[in-house]
Amino acid sequence: MNIAAPVFADQPAGVRVVSDARGLDSFRDPSCAAAIWGREVPSNVALWLDALDAKALPDGRVVLHVQAIRDTVLHLCDIAGTPDGPHREWLIDDIADLAQRFASLMNADYVRLRLQAVTTNACRKFHLDAITGRLVCTYRGTGTQYGTSVRREDPVHIHTAPTCAPILLRGSLWPPEPDAGLLHRSPPIDGTGETRLLLVLDPIFDLDEAE
Repeated sequence: MNIAAPVFADQPAGVRVVSDARGLDSFRDPSCAAAIWGREVPSNVALWLDALDAKALPDGRVVLHVQAIRDTVLHLCDIAGTPDGPHREWLIDDIADLAQRFASLMNADYVRLRLQAVTTNACRKFHLDAITGRLVCTYRGTGTQYGTSVRREDPVHIHTAPTCAPILLRGSLWPPEPDAGLLHRSPPIDGTGETRLLLVLDPIFDLDEAE
């Protein structure tokens, strides 16, 4: 059984919500500041992820060719002791698929992959990353928060990307046209006992960027 695709309320200007992976191509549109894939995911995978001991969540940061993503994530799962089975296979395959789609969209052969168990507020301030573009997918816990800023002040209306819904965010090196004023942050979870499983993908156009 799948979890139904999330229902999105009114979104900020420049944010595209798509129901199919092919719709992520809208991220290339000049007026797009972010794109969210409001997809369905297997409910049993979501329950499995929520029930995992935090120590068994895969964790790592690496720069690698997109073709090596699957084997690398599998290795990270082995290191963490993530229980083997169909749910783990789904997670590994999904991360590899998202990486392939993102690399193709960004015309990059290499990506910086960050797979991290997060228990703090991490990047708690609303900000715009000094990158071209980024894919973020929160597989467990509260998703990335975003909103429209006026004069780079904190947004008044804050939106949260649903769990397991990949969000593509433009950075300052690839600004939307016109500037939508879209900022984002990690959700404030410090002290709540929540553990998020966060996937972050950045394009690497020159391996010197990885140094």
